[in-house]
This record gives sequence, structure tokens and C-alpha cells, in this order.
Amino acid sequence: MSDLANGKCKPCEGGVDPLQPTEVESLLKQLNGWMLSNGAIVKTYSFKNYYQTIAFVNAAAWISHREDHHPDMAVGYNTCRVAYVTHAINGLSVNDFICAAKLDRLFEL
Repeated sequence: MSDLANGKCKPCEGGVDPLQPTEVESLLKQLNGWMLSNGAIVKTYSFKNYYQTIAFVNAAAWISHREDHHPDMAVGYNTCRVAYVTHAINGLSVNDFICAAKLDRLFEL
């Protein structure tokens, strides 16, 4: 697991800069199963049942609240598609990768 999961998001109004494409590619290599899609990083998590899916969604919401950085999520019976983009800068920031790594760590539990 990358050190990203131990990071802390910075407030967007404090001057978070959009990442350059080379930085995005480098950070994507530190994540497992995430890909670039329409300017966001996305991943679909799979679960055994609805209960596990919703437990993950609730835990992801708690992490997002603590980091003050929120993903778009599409929830199904046994899947949750997560997409991160920093809307305030209309691009990707390190915050997106920090939160993605935190969700991967959660998924491993």
C-alpha cells in the first residue's frame, strides 16, 4: 500500500493545484485498479451482497467527511463505483489520490 493512504487532504480553497498528466500517471501507479476516465479517477468495488456494499458506502462517507473531500458514487446491489475529481479546480489533485488510497485500505479490511 502506498503512503498516500497516510496522507491528509488539503483544503481546496487553500490553493490546491491541478496535477499535470505525468503526475496523474505516477500517482495512478500507486493505486490498485483505479483508472482515468473523463478527467476523474474511478474504480468499481465488488461485494458479496447489499449489506457489505452499504457498509462500504457508509464507511467511505465517513472517510470523505473527515477528509472534506467527497467522491461521486453509484451504488448497486453488490457494487459501488467511486469517482474522484476535485471540482473546485476542475481537475485532479493529490486529494483525489489520497482518498482513493484510503478507500482501498478500507476495502482490504
